[in-house]
Amino acid sequence: MTVTRFAPSPTGTLHVGNIRTALLNWLFARGAGGRFVLRIDDTDRERSEERYVDAIRADLAWLGLTPDAEVRQSERFALYEARFAELRAAGRVYPAYETAQELDLKRKIQLGRGLPPIYDRAALALSEADRATLAADGVQPHWRFKLDPGAIAWDDLIRGPQHFDAATMSDPVIRRADGSWLYMLPSVIDDIDLGISHVVRGEDHVSNTAVQMQMFDALGATPPRFAHAALLTGSEGKLSKRLGSLGVDHFREAGIEPPAIAALLARIGTSQPVEPFADPAPLIAAFDFAAFGRAPARFDEAELAQLNARIVHQLDHDVVAARLPAGMDRAAWDAIRPNLATVADAADWWHVVEGPIEATPDPEDRDFLTAAHRLAGTIEWADDPWHALTAALKAETGRKGKPLFLPLRRALTGRDHGPDMAALLPLIGRERTLARLAVN
Repeated sequence: MTVTRFAPSPTGTLHVGNIRTALLNWLFARGAGGRFVLRIDDTDRERSEERYVDAIRADLAWLGLTPDAEVRQSERFALYEARFAELRAAGRVYPAYETAQELDLKRKIQLGRGLPPIYDRAALALSEADRATLAADGVQPHWRFKLDPGAIAWDDLIRGPQHFDAATMSDPVIRRADGSWLYMLPSVIDDIDLGISHVVRGEDHVSNTAVQMQMFDALGATPPRFAHAALLTGSEGKLSKRLGSLGVDHFREAGIEPPAIAALLARIGTSQPVEPFADPAPLIAAFDFAAFGRAPARFDEAELAQLNARIVHQLDHDVVAARLPAGMDRAAWDAIRPNLATVADAADWWHVVEGPIEATPDPEDRDFLTAAHRLAGTIEWADDPWHALTAALKAETGRKGKPLFLPLRRALTGRDHGPDMAALLPLIGRERTLARLAVN
């Protein structure tokens, strides 16, 4: 079975890059009839906060990215200890004692000599007596995973064949001196235990994958398939710090609908067109890693806003009813919907319907509006009052086109533009229409 996972750390709220990663994993799992797992990476007890766990769950729910299962790394420490012991017995992890300052100095010396700044494995040269002395002095080791020499390769679902030389890489630190875990090893252990078949994440993890390929092998497991998507850039085409601040709260406050976010993030950076799908089914059906390119994916809030408007124009009244002003029924929504950029804008147009409005007629239109007021009181309102009124006015005044329609729209709505008046006028109704057409 296809099983994907989204693994955020609860040290903050989700931003647009996280959301895209979650979406791609969810789309691929749904398209394959598989499972989508939420893994809360809360091994960092000092920085992880329960309020962010709650926020991640709420954000995913709002986006419609419902996981099929949830696990928390903080509840899986016994499993990590057991697999760590296996690696230690096999000689694939080892204690190291250098301080951060000592390691930084080593890197600077290597760079000064024109050498790659990789760890020199000095800790492996320590004798048991050396380690005993350090322990007696109260020095606790951190732990590194020992990379095997040679080539590391895999066929990435987006980037194609990938090749790394382990000799050019440092043995990664997997555990701190205080016993806490870093990301690399627990993630591999979880992927094995949870049966993760595909890991979909950003291209900034490519070098991590190279290291983790050896961890899977050391633990006797077949690695999952990997897909590393190009990172998002801002509308200016560069990596933007602003993207790190754009999250669900921002989008909700801007009136952006979840389907608009999904429709954009699923397609940017691919050869497929961005389309206003109000339902994710077409996105799921067409999802294909082969469509993803290597170039950065350009995220443009203006494009998102335009896409959002097109999706709002498709939303059924039942979907938005709870967010509409009191009294705004299906007929009103259908009339106003084509002019909305966000659902929240409906309140503004509902105020136009219910009034009061401010409208100052042009002096040259006063006689025209007086005639409109008189005729509005004589037409049949049960059927199509707008066309009945304009037809009667055209016959009496000889006006047509803009000189006929614009003064009426201004007097009735206080606006030069807006919804189709044929749909809007029945909502305004006879009494309010007569009141607005009355010229003092």
